[in-house]
Amino acid sequence: MFDLRYIFPWTHKKAPFVNPDLDPVLLVPGIGGSILCAVNEKGRRERVWVRLFAADNEFKSKLWSLYDPETGKTLSLDPKTKIEVPTDRHGLYASDILDPDVVLPMSIVCYFHDLIQKMIDWGYEEGSTLFGFGYDFRQSNRLPEVMDGFKSKLETIYKASGGKKLNIVSHSMGGVLVKSFLALHHDVFEKFVNTWIAIAAPFQGAPGFIMDVLLTGVEFVKGWERELFVAKWSMHQLLIECPSVYELMGNAEFKWPETPLLKIWQKEVDSLGKVSVELKTYNPEESIAVVKSALVNNTVNYKGKTIPLPFNDKIFKWALETQKTLKSAKLPGGVKFYNIFCNSYDTPFSVCYGSEESPIESLQDILHTEADYNCTDGDGTVPLASAMADELSATARVGIPGEHRGVLHEDRLFRILKHWLNAGDPDPFYNPIIDYVLLPTKAECEKYEKHFHHITAQWESLSEDSEDYCKSA
Repeated sequence: MFDLRYIFPWTHKKAPFVNPDLDPVLLVPGIGGSILCAVNEKGRRERVWVRLFAADNEFKSKLWSLYDPETGKTLSLDPKTKIEVPTDRHGLYASDILDPDVVLPMSIVCYFHDLIQKMIDWGYEEGSTLFGFGYDFRQSNRLPEVMDGFKSKLETIYKASGGKKLNIVSHSMGGVLVKSFLALHHDVFEKFVNTWIAIAAPFQGAPGFIMDVLLTGVEFVKGWERELFVAKWSMHQLLIECPSVYELMGNAEFKWPETPLLKIWQKEVDSLGKVSVELKTYNPEESIAVVKSALVNNTVNYKGKTIPLPFNDKIFKWALETQKTLKSAKLPGGVKFYNIFCNSYDTPFSVCYGSEESPIESLQDILHTEADYNCTDGDGTVPLASAMADELSATARVGIPGEHRGVLHEDRLFRILKHWLNAGDPDPFYNPIIDYVLLPTKAECEKYEKHFHHITAQWESLSEDSEDYCKSA
């Protein structure tokens, strides 16, 4: 048979190099980073997160939920719908491209896609040394069902790799999930895990971002594209019943460099009818009462039925226990932990509603008001202070300029991961903290060559007082 590859050679993709000696890696995404499918009573499966077409209607119909305090789970309002996470490609499919139907790649839906491709180039193989853990991000990070699933995943990888300990790479809230597992299943973590690398993890919460999420919702897509996606208010009505969101509230017990505040320009009328405008400020503890008042009459209309959706006290109490659980986590002696946090982006910290010219008359008006942020350094979502405060015995902590989701497409991140995972053709003299290669001296070259029997051809032998001793990577 005539082979078209001789005419169109680009249609033949060369089989990637596979390095069987690599330690297995598990990728754990953050909130919104896993595909969610709605499965009806007949077994029909439909992707409801993420989809960029007919998104809002399906989102409200299948994914809007209510918290069940008996089970600790958030369940869909539609009793005939069950939410599942696809497990194809050993768990990687769920957090690779979140909307596989999109023809042209869009960064908003390409979650771990670039990283997965890089790792395959380094010699990783799906199902052998590369795995993913997608999960229902509506649920609590310490929900027993989630913890059991994570434990099962670790066991599966351990067996598939012939008894090798694995490395975990988590992003965003995935770091909170992993730390919850560490706190609750310390011995299991020690048995199966060699290294954990956390990227942009909100270890102490994201106070400004989450405060506004609880009050007004969130838009994952800006500009004209948002017309294709889930509406901000539709997202709000889901997240108000999600334990994971409450667990990302700013930790009131943490010693922040500055106190995150809720500020409201409020209109006051005294007994004589005199009108005044006052800027009221609330600390994290005081702000809870304000949020409750703002959400007291919040409702959702679902298939003609009005359902109350106030601030959920039971979820909030659960979230406070989660923060205590996270505080108790201790790293096993034989496990390495690395923390990559992002900076150089204005990040919501304190939130203000209303203005002196247009004050808030009723706290319930906040729900339909755009927030004004007092920002701090961070990744646009998680403040630097929160991401740095892992409260673990880290082998290294590295800050890199980057946006919360955008960092997953950054070459510098790939260089750091490649180095810490000892993957590809690692350079032993690369310094991930400063993103430089420290060129070795002649003596160091000779010592390295004697031990490893080879030397990188591009290295030069320099004296330590040479102006070119440090070269950029």
